[in-house]
Amino acid sequence: MKILIVEDDRDLAAQIATALGQAGYTVETAHDGVAGEYLGATETIGAAVLDLGLPGMDGIEVLKRWRGAGLAFPVLILTARDAWSDKVAGFRAGADDFVLKPFRMEEVTLRLATLIRRAAGHATVELVAGGLVLDTATGLATLDGMPLRLTAFEGRLLRYLMLHKGRVVSRTELSEHMYDRDSDRDFRSMEVVIGRLRKKIGEARVETRRGEGYRFMPGDPA
Repeated sequence: MKILIVEDDRDLAAQIATALGQAGYTVETAHDGVAGEYLGATETIGAAVLDLGLPGMDGIEVLKRWRGAGLAFPVLILTARDAWSDKVAGFRAGADDFVLKPFRMEEVTLRLATLIRRAAGHATVELVAGGLVLDTATGLATLDGMPLRLTAFEGRLLRYLMLHKGRVVSRTELSEHMYDRDSDRDFRSMEVVIGRLRKKIGEARVETRRGEGYRFMPGDPA
């Protein structure tokens, strides 16, 4: 899952990016409103963390342009402004949630996980497919009650497939969420990772649709 961070404070942006990377997300970063608006409009984004006080174009205008273009990904606003009028303006522009500065990184991570889950139609913190359970808050996965040892890439891949279980996900869509824009998107490498993941969670849980992509099976394999 790819998260866009639009924050002009480079140190804070780096801290958020590190926390989200450790939580299993792929991260893109912009430090002004113009660049942030462009990345949100041209990259495949699962959610955005957006500051209000940005140079070039303020956060409210960035959000209005995204929503005006029909972009529906969840947006978490970061702001040092605690006036109710600012929150009203943000919600009217299309914000999904707010975090007031200063904040703990865990709060940003948990709020984002909640927004992403709800946008995908999941009501609880755990994604469940039969005996396979993934805790989206901690990134921990278990199979029949036993913990699974997953690499960071395997964990990101499993999260995305489980969020969209039952739906065919194309290789292009997966690659756009698994890699940042500066990385080489190697479909063959992804095929290898999916093979490793299948061995850990059960071969039949991820179905390959030739020429279409992959489908994560909703329950336990027959």
